[in-house]
Amino acid sequence: MKKTQTVTREEMAAQRAFSQKVKELVAAGKRPLAMVVTYGCQQNENDSERIKGMLAEMGYGFTEDKEAASLILFNTCAVREGAELRVLGNIGALKHLKAKKPELLIGICGCMMQQDEMIKTIQSKYRHVSIVFGTHTLYRFPEILFHALSERQAVIDVENIGGKIAEDIPVYREGDVKAWVSIMYGCNNFCTYCIVPYVRGRERSRKPEDILAEIRELAARGVKEITLLGQNVNSYGKDLEEPVDFADLLKQADSLAGIRRIRFMTSHPKDVTDKLIDTMASCEKLCSQLHLPFQAGSDRILKLMNRKYTREDYLKLIQKVRKKMPDTAFTTDVIVGFPGETAEDFQETLSLLETVRFDGVYSFIYSKREGTRAAAMPDHVTHAQKTARMARMLEIQDGIVAELCSSLLGTSQRVLVEGPGREAGIMTGRLDNNMIVEFPCTDESLAGTFCTVHIGAAKGAVLKGALEA
Repeated sequence: MKKTQTVTREEMAAQRAFSQKVKELVAAGKRPLAMVVTYGCQQNENDSERIKGMLAEMGYGFTEDKEAASLILFNTCAVREGAELRVLGNIGALKHLKAKKPELLIGICGCMMQQDEMIKTIQSKYRHVSIVFGTHTLYRFPEILFHALSERQAVIDVENIGGKIAEDIPVYREGDVKAWVSIMYGCNNFCTYCIVPYVRGRERSRKPEDILAEIRELAARGVKEITLLGQNVNSYGKDLEEPVDFADLLKQADSLAGIRRIRFMTSHPKDVTDKLIDTMASCEKLCSQLHLPFQAGSDRILKLMNRKYTREDYLKLIQKVRKKMPDTAFTTDVIVGFPGETAEDFQETLSLLETVRFDGVYSFIYSKREGTRAAAMPDHVTHAQKTARMARMLEIQDGIVAELCSSLLGTSQRVLVEGPGREAGIMTGRLDNNMIVEFPCTDESLAGTFCTVHIGAAKGAVLKGALEA
């Protein structure tokens, strides 16, 4: 495997210089406000934290009011067509605001911008957009923003050569209880339905010392829970010079002081080794939760998806994990209506769902992505069939979740409190298995602490309870 390239210290120093130039440009007036809108996965959320970190360093504050913003930036997702359409709709709706506020900068970044046709669309139909950059040039955002501000013309900075690892980008995090930590970027699996390898590039791993340094910094700030991120964390380390894999990294992270909980996502079933399972079982801080997408229960569909495992392989893997870690809560991803999926294929998916009894399922109706192999497959599944199958699957999964929640009624559970809930007088937190718990409380100082909650009810997948003394 080709070794991953890193952005040089000189390149990062140049970006810090541009950051200072932007800060000087905007310092003349009142503090500018930026609105950053994020679509997509946890990786995108983590990228937005870095974008906001750079903006804060350049003198920007943040707002959710587009009328008050001097910069509106959309960090986009290309996995499903619906997300792209929402972005384009929201961009189009800003045309009138741009006419009213000519100084307003509107930008689009992220996965959508790694597609040549989408860039052409933006250039031809959305001329009020001033900034365009992709996933591989995120670290150059200070330079991009400087040119957009100083030259008052559109700046497009997109590379399609695979990307580098950029360290020392400032990060702006909303809370101090839990945090994302990206350990790698890209994917080499080329599932036939997935655009990610084309827009995120090939797998690139951060050096373990850089990851561990970030975790130590988070622990020093009081963060209690981290989630290690990657498109396929199980592939971590294959592109590094040193002989280290994900199991090794996990063990090292588990040994660090301060952090109380560790999670990771996402795992590919084909790459979950016995070594990883043994390491997971031995870790003291690893949460009893594993996100393990199966995507389809039919071997025929799995082969068409290029998933490289069978239904039997997946079920054996579940058994292995449960033997070593009986309390593990499993969550998964499922695609409904893949090209050529028959009623019999879908029934196989439902039966796998009922066999494993997942604590949570992220289900999606198949979305055709141009440039993927599945896009050229004949799609014999009608929209009506897809929506009917999705409804049936959700009905079954809701019943499973209701039973799992009922099994916890009357028990006392250890909760990591995250902060105030959506309703006044309610605090929210999560169990070790990632289930959400809400309880009446007005003491916001409990955020970041562990407490015991007696579970008295459940609403959907949310547990309700009362704080124990």
